[in-house]
Amino acid sequence: MELVSQLVRLLRDLKDPHKVARFQQLCGVRGSFAGQPSLSNGSCPRQPHHERTDEADGLRGRIVESHSPQVNGTDRETSAIRQEDSSDVAKQKPQRRNSLTGEGGQEFVIDNAFLYYLFTFGTELGNELFYITFFPFFMWNIDAYVSRRLICTKDIIRWSRPPSPPVVKVEMFYNSEYSMPSTHAMSGTAIPFSLFLLTYGRWQYPFIFGLLLALCWCFLVCTSRIYMGMHSILDVIAGFLYSILIMVIFQPALEIIDNFNLTCTYAPLIIISLHLAMGLFSFTLDTWSTSRGDTAEILGTGAGIACASNLNYMLGLMPDPPVSLLPLAVPAITTGLVVKCVTRFLLGVVILLVTRAVMKAITIPLACRIFHIPCDDIRKARQRMEVELPYRYITYGTVGFTALFVVPVFFSVVNLS
Repeated sequence: MELVSQLVRLLRDLKDPHKVARFQQLCGVRGSFAGQPSLSNGSCPRQPHHERTDEADGLRGRIVESHSPQVNGTDRETSAIRQEDSSDVAKQKPQRRNSLTGEGGQEFVIDNAFLYYLFTFGTELGNELFYITFFPFFMWNIDAYVSRRLICTKDIIRWSRPPSPPVVKVEMFYNSEYSMPSTHAMSGTAIPFSLFLLTYGRWQYPFIFGLLLALCWCFLVCTSRIYMGMHSILDVIAGFLYSILIMVIFQPALEIIDNFNLTCTYAPLIIISLHLAMGLFSFTLDTWSTSRGDTAEILGTGAGIACASNLNYMLGLMPDPPVSLLPLAVPAITTGLVVKCVTRFLLGVVILLVTRAVMKAITIPLACRIFHIPCDDIRKARQRMEVELPYRYITYGTVGFTALFVVPVFFSVVNLS
């Protein structure tokens, strides 16, 4: 029983939002919580204006108030005015609004700009912009085989995000979701380590280089979620371990799954049906959040990639190199190679963005019309399962299919393959 008690205390300690706040303070993030009560669901409403700016002499005044007597065991001043030179300190707001409420979040001050941009980059490694650029680039310019395999539970546990205060919400977009486990930590673990496992031995590069790259990638994404105030330490550790568990289970089965996707005649039908069923399950949860839409997006993309892989194999397009040629040597980096890669990437991304825009413009109004849902407010309409599921699934399924089939065919036609 003593061991269980110690484990429970450890878990509570790792979930403590004050540790997140202390990490943010250590990294130079300061926020004002003037008259704001502690919020249990991790939400952060608009703050009243307690700031004044003297633009004549370039000084910025900031009133920091707190009605909490202690934070992390340290007494805080109930009212303090800080004068900062505007050239050194700039007020920031979360770059993206809350996906559910449209809330922009509180203003905060960044004392360390380098860490702010570093962790912003780290958190973007788990967002859609990264996926829609990194995977196509890797697919079109490096190794389609690895990309195909690489692409191949939050609302059940229902743990809230760290409350504000004491945590500063540097990001607001995912604030309405539950926090356990951190899906950024999961993707930030699964993607670099799967990439390392799939490429080492297939490509010639030092083992230590690949391992260090995967470790740094994983560490940056995981710590960025604590810096952003979106997850507790426990959420991040759980996401990391959950991802490792999934990799241990499914990594040995990748060969079987990939061969099935390529060679089975009925693979596209089976995959689409299976992914659609999983999407329907995710939408049976009682509350809307971005995690439901993200689930449909991932499932749709995976289905599109799998269908494109099957069609490529049946038509003899984009064949994998024979085993006798492995490991592949990294080609010499020449100006011509760089220009060709950049051209392929830019043209391909334009095609994907146009595809996504067209499909989004078609699927949302069409779903609203079919299910008789008002589409005056797109944000509210997309919170309905009848709209969100077909929009995400069809749009990103088409994007995935376009990335692995349509774009490579286009490159062959214009002699860029």
